[in-house]
Amino acid sequence: MEYQLPKQCISVSALVTNELGEALLLKTHGRSDTWEMPGGNVELGEPLDQAVCREFLEETGIVIKPIGITGVYMNTTKQVLSVCFRAQYISGEIKIQEDEILEARYIKIDESNIGEYVTRPQQRSRLLDAMNAKCLVPFEAWETNPDYKLLHRLGVGP
Repeated sequence: MEYQLPKQCISVSALVTNELGEALLLKTHGRSDTWEMPGGNVELGEPLDQAVCREFLEETGIVIKPIGITGVYMNTTKQVLSVCFRAQYISGEIKIQEDEILEARYIKIDESNIGEYVTRPQQRSRLLDAMNAKCLVPFEAWETNPDYKLLHRLGVGP
């Protein structure tokens, strides 16, 4: 078999909670049967942390600051690699893009009631992992041409 270039897609999402510990979740037109963390596809050459900020703002009107990765997931059917972050609320009020998003709101969610809101098992595991993560995975974005230049670092250390 001849080698083919990979055709995977990368998506990002983030868990943001308010002062009451409620998670900001949304429903999309395409997946109206479940609540999920805001996020979307990474554009070509875009660092993951910038992509999650952009997608979160586009979908919710909320400005966030990612603080680390809580999980990495693969949908082998659709060939999508999903990277989930925990992030802090920075500013803004919920304002949705109505052409893409049906509803966005803060929801008090835990293991006892998650099935009432999050109906898709892969979304459930991502949200539970993000809520329960004791240690965040660091993330770095680099430029390597012509010299090595660190663009962003999240997680531990400088």
